[in-house]
Amino acid sequence: MQKLKIFLVLTGYQITWLACVFGEKNFSFPMLGLWVGIIFFVTYFYFNNNKQKFIQTSLLISVPGYMFDSLMVYFQIYEFESIIKFGTLPIWMIILWLSFSILFDEILIFLKNYKILGIILSGILGPLTYYLGEPIGVLSIYYLHIFIILMIVFWMILMFYYLNFVIKIN
Repeated sequence: MQKLKIFLVLTGYQITWLACVFGEKNFSFPMLGLWVGIIFFVTYFYFNNNKQKFIQTSLLISVPGYMFDSLMVYFQIYEFESIIKFGTLPIWMIILWLSFSILFDEILIFLKNYKILGIILSGILGPLTYYLGEPIGVLSIYYLHIFIILMIVFWMILMFYYLNFVIKIN
């Protein structure tokens, strides 16, 4: 059952990501990702056995992530190409960060035994995901060197923060 749950969580997040990115770019429906993400998040919440821990983890991951993205856009390091924005970010980024936090609640917990590996992978894969958004047309990066440095630092700090504080709090 655990493998099925992991598969469903990863699939739900990927569908949310695809709906957010391609809903706006290919279907001219920026709210698609928001609605798909809400369904994914609410469904996961409903079936979660420890709702308080889940909400706490979600907020401790998604709020810093959303704030970081907002600052990066505010300082014009990069910009999201979007029709509907909440502050400086596409409206679907709210639910995308919340959906991403589900991975921390369910999947990434195994990294608590591999902290260095988790921090290194986070420093590589987080920035890479954003960088690959540029060819898709979701993101415009204005200062590549600053982007790379700040993204690596942020993602490594986020994983360090998660592995050393968020897991212990919960």
